[in-house]
Amino acid sequence: MTRIYLDHAATTPLRPEAADAIRRGFEIWANPSSPHAEGRAARAALEDARARIKAALEWEGEVILTSGASEALAIGLGRAKADRRIISAVEHDAVFRAAPDAAILPRGRGGFDLSRLERALAEPGRAILAVQSINSETGTVLLPHEDTSLVSRVRDAGGLFLADCSQSAGRVPLPDADMIVVSAHKLGGPIGIGALLVRDFAMLEPSGGHERGYRAGTENLPGALGFAVALEAGGTESWPTSYPDRFEFKDILSQNGEMLALGPQCSHIIAVAHERLSATALLIRLDAMGFAVSAGSACSSGTLKRSRALEAFGVDEATASRTIRVSIGWNTTLADLSAFCEAWQEVSAA
Repeated sequence: MTRIYLDHAATTPLRPEAADAIRRGFEIWANPSSPHAEGRAARAALEDARARIKAALEWEGEVILTSGASEALAIGLGRAKADRRIISAVEHDAVFRAAPDAAILPRGRGGFDLSRLERALAEPGRAILAVQSINSETGTVLLPHEDTSLVSRVRDAGGLFLADCSQSAGRVPLPDADMIVVSAHKLGGPIGIGALLVRDFAMLEPSGGHERGYRAGTENLPGALGFAVALEAGGTESWPTSYPDRFEFKDILSQNGEMLALGPQCSHIIAVAHERLSATALLIRLDAMGFAVSAGSACSSGTLKRSRALEAFGVDEATASRTIRVSIGWNTTLADLSAFCEAWQEVSAA
């Protein structure tokens, strides 16, 4: 049985070009921080990869290479020169771990509670606000790149703005932000590397070590090369984000379920609640039929507990318990989505 993978929001397959770059990186095996000729060659390759990542993302600030989005969030939120943290209620669990004492900004179906944000920003001390660009469980666009109203409120209050772009970088332009989190394995790069984009190093407290003194640990040169090449091989035009609209994919799923419309929607992450089957039953049946989908984010989908993000969006418990996520990647085809529609209809008719 040929399996069809539709869980790209959790991780997406490594692009062949990135795999080739990683193999080349292992041939440059020296430590980039070593002073000898081998180390200098590795450093030159690392800085070239950094420059290419900046260029591909059209970022004019600094780039701190990390082990992934979770570490980038920990650096950005943990070492920002700010007195207080504010995070939206629908953020990824990694944000809550990085800022356990943060004030929570509510987000319902209608949008953020801006009056609550204004009050939070007015409190004494500098604040940093963290908001994801696209919600990883629902595909809701929280930070349209052309809408700067949220970041303007934060900057007018003297604060900093961090955007978690793990689900959007490499697909759509980056939003206006002071710090941006990027994950390589969400866009066809390798697992184990990501980046914190910082408009100015002065926004962060240094910790010593590598990456200009903002991160400990030997740099992952093969990962950085794979990251750069994955971005260069991708781009908005290479992602099949128009597939669902092209043959009414969402309409077919809606025949036996409810598409969760919780605001502006991207087209590579779709949350759909079946009309009667639980998410657990759907995952088991679809997996047996050869389809990989999920219920919620990968870090919490195995717990069988109610999704915190769906609850924060105002989705009732019964609907949340029947909701699965279908997410599209760089190698998804129309045939894959057509086959999933047939499977969805077959499961619904059983």
